[in-house]
Amino acid sequence: MITGITIDAGASLAPAFMLTLNSQDITSNFSDRLISLTMTDNRGFEADQLDIELDDTDGKVELPLRGAVLTLWLGWQGSALLNKGDFTVDEIEHRGAPDTLTIRARSADFRGTLNSRREESWHDTTLGELVSTIAKRNKLTASVADSLKKIPVPHIDQSQESDAVFLTRLADRNGATVSVKAGKLLFLKAGSAMTASGKPVPQMTLTRSDGDRHQFAIADRGAYTGVTAKWLHTKDPKPQKQKVTLKRKPKEKHLRALEHPKA
Repeated sequence: MITGITIDAGASLAPAFMLTLNSQDITSNFSDRLISLTMTDNRGFEADQLDIELDDTDGKVELPLRGAVLTLWLGWQGSALLNKGDFTVDEIEHRGAPDTLTIRARSADFRGTLNSRREESWHDTTLGELVSTIAKRNKLTASVADSLKKIPVPHIDQSQESDAVFLTRLADRNGATVSVKAGKLLFLKAGSAMTASGKPVPQMTLTRSDGDRHQFAIADRGAYTGVTAKWLHTKDPKPQKQKVTLKRKPKEKHLRALEHPKA
């Protein structure tokens, strides 16, 4: 629940969804049997995933065809629903008892030519032009952050790389993040908190009273104490090496344990 949503007195906030198959609304076919509907919005070129779990205790649910394309809208009852894109059914799971049917679909944007390997060389171009060319040949619309569009690319080779892998390499090199959402190839500055249109992402405040469950975890085993960089200077054949050690705050020897009033 988000505090930025206005709710009338006495009203309740409930999720709502709509599913279409070939532009035909099939929401009513699912509503009475729906156990759960989960959409996972993944980063990068990992396909978004849609999981629909249905009650099949009477054994009357018809198995959907693999390859069928579902379009999902999500939101709240009483407000406009947001289009979350197209998903292609590629996995069906039936289990029991009690009998349930799970339909698993993944975003259709990743089933095209993005994963085909290519051989190409790029000369005297910019990052924006390069991304736009790749988007066009994959039948996508490019959306590149203004701060990245004019970055010069004197020369780069795409050698036996798919467009997805090549774009990921470009993004890593330029401090960007790349993904495909709803037919758009997004190439944005990482951590900039900006939308694809260049507007700031609106802030939302969540309070403890907004939900009934939370989880927080922190682990020290993956922490690093420093970094070592090596390079070769063209005028000096002797390898160069620089090591930087991070100073960590010492652990407190005596800590007081306080019990949360709602624990």
